[in-house]
Amino acid sequence: MRVFAGLLLLAGTMWGQTDPVERLLADLTNAFGPTGYEGPVRQVMRREMAPLVDRLETDGLGSLIAIREGPANAPKVMLAAHMDELGMIVRYITPDGFIKFQTLGGWLDGALINQRYIVQTRKGPVLAVSGLKTPHVMTGDERSRLRGRDSIFLDVGATSKQDAEDRLGIRPGDPIAPDSKFVVMAGGKRYLAKAWDDRVGLGVIVEAMRKLKGVPLPCSVYAVATVQEEVGLRGAHTATYQVRPDIGISLESGVAGDYPGISPDEAQERLGYGPGIFLHDSSMLPNLKLRDFFAQAASDKGIPLQYNVLSGYGEDGAEMQRRFAGIPAINFTVPTRYLHNHNGIIQRDDFDRAVELLVEVLKRLDAAAVARLKQFD
Repeated sequence: MRVFAGLLLLAGTMWGQTDPVERLLADLTNAFGPTGYEGPVRQVMRREMAPLVDRLETDGLGSLIAIREGPANAPKVMLAAHMDELGMIVRYITPDGFIKFQTLGGWLDGALINQRYIVQTRKGPVLAVSGLKTPHVMTGDERSRLRGRDSIFLDVGATSKQDAEDRLGIRPGDPIAPDSKFVVMAGGKRYLAKAWDDRVGLGVIVEAMRKLKGVPLPCSVYAVATVQEEVGLRGAHTATYQVRPDIGISLESGVAGDYPGISPDEAQERLGYGPGIFLHDSSMLPNLKLRDFFAQAASDKGIPLQYNVLSGYGEDGAEMQRRFAGIPAINFTVPTRYLHNHNGIIQRDDFDRAVELLVEVLKRLDAAAVARLKQFD
């Protein structure tokens, strides 16, 4: 009996059942939500945000906007984190019942092979695996050659096209997402899951707003869970027009550069060294006054802060920044290993410090501070 109880306790720790933040992150990352099909993630965010804000809205694409009103004529601060994860849709079903797919977002072909997926159908979820020919029958050239996505297929256990359609309910256009569950790794501070990009940003928003419940703020906060970021920042575009913010803060997964095969010339963040700020990516340069505003708040509170300069990447801050006459914006991150794969890793300390710093920044963004951020000599 003690052994059984111990196993239950271990399972609770692994699946995020003993700590409220772990439960939140497990719910967010385990939720099915490929680009364009973010409904289950939106349900989690609606559940979490409803008790923390004055009202909830959606825009025409499905981004969820949680509004906490500040004083009269207070500046509007838009927080944005995207709900969608990399995924696929069913392109067609072969006569033998295998699934050919269209990718959604920036997959590497090598990340698609020999992995488990969930196909969401009208009859419910269907488990799938991306098939891979056994090396026993491969030529030497085949073993060393990377397969392109057009040659990859999903096996759903169907015996024919009709079986896949009639018994399993699979149709062209059905969404597909990785089947990878949240786990607390050895040591208890590092979390393994899919979809940290960008469920970690959603988690930071929820926990920051939870800590601010009942705390007076000098600004109105518009916490937006956006859609379709992975295919062109589309939700941030439409939501920014609906909110019309004075300041934009993108909450994202950072790019950790602390594992074999990646160098400081490519990415500079490290797990365990605090949250990060992007100083450059292919979509945006931040407002430097806003960068300094974050840095001062971090220094005052003793929160370590990292900086990252990337040649690639793209994030919702870019859409906020270039709307209307221009909006001071920044990309604030939690360092993450192995982005755009079935499994990524974050460290709890970085997450907690990101929440703490966001809370402090929102407390300081009054009308005078926002006016200074918008002023140029």
